[in-house]
Amino acid sequence: QVQLVESGGGLVQAGGSLRLSCKASGRTFSSYTMAWFRQAPGQEREFVAAIGGTTYYADSVKGRFTISRDNAKNPIYLQMNSLKFDDTAVYYCAAPKRGDLGSRVREWEYTYWGQGTQVTVSP
Repeated sequence: QVQLVESGGGLVQAGGSLRLSCKASGRTFSSYTMAWFRQAPGQEREFVAAIGGTTYYADSVKGRFTISRDNAKNPIYLQMNSLKFDDTAVYYCAAPKRGDLGSRVREWEYTYWGQGTQVTVSP
C-alpha cells in the first residue's frame, strides 16, 4: 500500500522559512514527476511545485520556493523562503500512479496524496 507522509509544517512569521519533506512507502517514485499542492481555507487545492526531468512552479511561489528530491531517502522536499501570509495553507505531497518525468501540474494527474501538513504564516 502506497503512503505519502508530509512533515515540516508549522507556524512562522512572514519573511521566514520552512522546509517540508515528503516520505513515500510502498513504492518507489524516483522515475516519476512528483508535486506539492496546497489548500487554503475556503479555497480550491492549487498546484505549488513539481519535480520531474525539470522543475515547475506556480507563479505565486516562483523565486521563493525550491522543490528538490533525494531518491535515496525522502522522495521530495519543498524549501519555502520569504514566506507570506498568503502562503498559509495545508500542503500536500502528490505522486502519480503511472507516468514519467514530464510536466504534471494538474491535480487530476496525481493518484496518491499525503494527509497534508499545515503551514501558518503570521503577518
